[in-house]
Amino acid sequence: MGKKLRQQRRGKGSKAYAKPPGTFDIRVNYSHNTNAKIEGEVINLFHHTGHSAPLMEVEYEDFTTGNLIAPEGIKVHDKVYIGKGMFTLGSVQRIGDIPEGLPVYNIESTPGDGGKLVRSAGSTAYITAHLGASTNVTLPSKASVVLSNECRAQLGAVAGGGMAEQPLVKAGKSHYIMHATNRGWPVIRGVKSNPVDHPFGGKQHHKGKSSMTSRNAPPGRKVGHIAARRVGRRKKG
Repeated sequence: MGKKLRQQRRGKGSKAYAKPPGTFDIRVNYSHNTNAKIEGEVINLFHHTGHSAPLMEVEYEDFTTGNLIAPEGIKVHDKVYIGKGMFTLGSVQRIGDIPEGLPVYNIESTPGDGGKLVRSAGSTAYITAHLGASTNVTLPSKASVVLSNECRAQLGAVAGGGMAEQPLVKAGKSHYIMHATNRGWPVIRGVKSNPVDHPFGGKQHHKGKSSMTSRNAPPGRKVGHIAARRVGRRKKG
């Protein structure tokens, strides 16, 4: 195949596929030191292309700065506490120390990973119960997860809650939103593509060839079940 697939052209080539500059140049996470106890002050609130929620720049008492996801109701010059047992908006605490029923966000899935869960605008989770060395957390999807007490989270609800409520109305607006965050959109099925754009294209509603693909296939052909051990239904018996 002499042509790369659409999903393989991100980050290079024309503006239709290249990642916009500065999209993910800001890291928003906690210190890897899970025992850190430090106080900071919010010195700036700003929006960033790679995040749906507003961010806050925090200056810590050792004169270093960092970025955290801003909670609803925070303002410049507010204090933020990291691991000091202070339950104020935006403060970072171990979920094992947070009382049940309090809203939290930007939750670590494993201690020290910097925050992975509940980070989008307007989302919030709740501490449901403490069970020995673990804590039960109810996510925005109403699903419950059991995490280690050593995992950290911020207090409050993520700011920017009404962002997704306004209708998009037309596809062009959605296109620019997705392009700004370097997400491939719309997602086109391979069987709906032209034969020059995808190995499964040109047959309208079925692949027209086996979906089993060699691990050594060229990039333009490497779609489907790559180096699969087996495909199809299992035989009963």
